Amino acid sequence: MRITVFRRLMAEEFGAARSETLAKDHVLSGLGGRTVDEALEAGVPAKEIWQQVCAEFEVPVERR
Repeated sequence: MRITVFRRLMAEEFGAARSETLAKDHVLSGLGGRTVDEALEAGVPAKEIWQQVCAEFEVPVERR
């Protein structure tokens, strides 16, 4: 998954402003205690990050 696709999915699910805040501030245990932005910077695949975000925020399966 491309990062641009990941960012689009985040904005569609949470809204543009909230998705940016979540990516910057919300620490996910499934990402080793990193934020989305930190995980992307560390080279974690965007698809893996999206899966962790979906699990954390209980995104319905049909939107994952």
